[in-house]
Amino acid sequence: MFIDKSMTREVIAINPETTIAEAAGLLARHRIRHLPVTASDGKLVGIVTDRDIRSAMPSSVATGEEAERERERVAQRRVKDIMTTKVVTVSPMNTLEDALLLMQQTKVGGFPVVDAHGLLLGIISIRDLMRAFINVLGIEEPGTLLCIVVEDKIGQLKKIVDAITEERISFGSILVARYWEEGKRAVFPYLLTSNVARVKAKLEGLGFALLNPMQWNLDQLPKNKKP
Repeated sequence: MFIDKSMTREVIAINPETTIAEAAGLLARHRIRHLPVTASDGKLVGIVTDRDIRSAMPSSVATGEEAERERERVAQRRVKDIMTTKVVTVSPMNTLEDALLLMQQTKVGGFPVVDAHGLLLGIISIRDLMRAFINVLGIEEPGTLLCIVVEDKIGQLKKIVDAITEERISFGSILVARYWEEGKRAVFPYLLTSNVARVKAKLEGLGFALLNPMQWNLDQLPKNKKP
């Protein structure tokens, strides 16, 4: 899935001369965490986050007239003084998987989406990714998630899919954890039914090991290789 299908297109952007107080008000009013900063031609020149603004403001424990004057002075500063100019961006033709991996690598919760000329087109955030993957996984519909441990060899997934479709059960989605234990993978089919006793018995009859949720020890997976 490409980012342009899931990104937020109606982006609240500001210009470099916007005051810190105005930026803080926009973040609070719209309940967002990122404000792209654009030039008059619409090209991205920076980004300001709620963390940037909190860092720029005086300590909230400060009191007295001097502290109040300091808060007013800082609030009138421009975002160009605190914005990040080396912005991590993505293209609308990048995939959701690209964005997810980039978030993990950079520890950033959202990226401006720009075209080849740097023109701001949208923003992709953790919230957008969650919404997109909920749709992909089909978990908005009632169903049952199975965990099937299989040998790491070709043909195992086909056997599982064939066994389930023979029972006329629809899939919401199916995921595969490449690393589970030595020589094994885990397959997670999300089935759009709560009546799974028959298909579970069939899968076990084919020699597959089914785990209940209490047995899903995800901590045994190598770091950065969890499903």
